[in-house]
Amino acid sequence: MPLLDSLTPFSSKMKEIAILSPSIPHLIQNHGGKLMKPFLMLVAAAVIMCVTPAFAENAQITNMQILIDKVKADKKLVIASNMDLTDKESKDFWPLYQGYQNELEKLNTHLGGLINEYAEAYNKGSVSDDVAKNLINESLKTEGAEVKMRREYAEKLAKVLPAHKVARYLQMENKIRAAIKFDLAANIPLME
Repeated sequence: MPLLDSLTPFSSKMKEIAILSPSIPHLIQNHGGKLMKPFLMLVAAAVIMCVTPAFAENAQITNMQILIDKVKADKKLVIASNMDLTDKESKDFWPLYQGYQNELEKLNTHLGGLINEYAEAYNKGSVSDDVAKNLINESLKTEGAEVKMRREYAEKLAKVLPAHKVARYLQMENKIRAAIKFDLAANIPLME
């Protein structure tokens, strides 16, 4: 089945995520041990955001932008409700948070381009070795850039927050990324 055909329309994708979501509740517990329903919705929306825009039609793109804006606001709310920041910490944390999100968005855009490149090659029936090599190199480069960015921001955050709050923030970011990567892996077919 061609890759583009394997990606379901927006509304069907939401149903799929709703079905899939119960299988990952252990990934979305806050530090108090309670299931964060808003976080679950955020992860579902974020997964949709990462896969759908590359294949959306014009009308869906407008809806996608609304969803992206909502995900960003919901993510910030989830982070805020789980960080227990003092006023001083909050003043220093949020500009770093925004910088991290801006860098993450650049990486996501690059990743989306790689997914599009793979989809085009996959739909032609066979992925050439040259395209496969390029996808491997670019994918590893993107993963390396993400690790480097996390390290840089961990150092910046450590200057304004206690270590346990830095770790908590990075854990939340990691859980969101893991859920997104899980869904991408489940929906992108293996190379033939």
